[in-house]
Amino acid sequence: MWLLLALGSAVFAALTSILAKLGIDGVNSHLATAIRTGVVLVLAWGMVFLTDAQNGISTISRRSWLFLILSGLATGASWLCYYRALQLGEASKVVPVDKLSVVITLILAFVFLHEKFTWKSGVGALLITLGTLFMIL
Repeated sequence: MWLLLALGSAVFAALTSILAKLGIDGVNSHLATAIRTGVVLVLAWGMVFLTDAQNGISTISRRSWLFLILSGLATGASWLCYYRALQLGEASKVVPVDKLSVVITLILAFVFLHEKFTWKSGVGALLITLGTLFMIL
């Protein structure tokens, strides 16, 4: 099931890039990010109430609150950078650079989460990096 959801995420991320590039023309990138964020906010809270998950708020630990808030700040910073990059550059070049997040995530997961970094992970990260450079140069 995780694979289908991950593929769905990839398809929607691709649509996000194309739709954003089409929609950002002549719009301040920060305003565009705020509009997108508002839509995501409504959708996310809609899912919380649709699935009756709102009762779980009181059981969230302080540690989880801290990391969820930090994750939200990182998401916001990522979206602000991404929309501005899309406004200034070609989607076909911005998106591959953005996907270097896969390589950065592998490194951070190894350093902070002590996840395994196998030779396959290393080769994959190298190929993603080389592919990104190939696409943007």
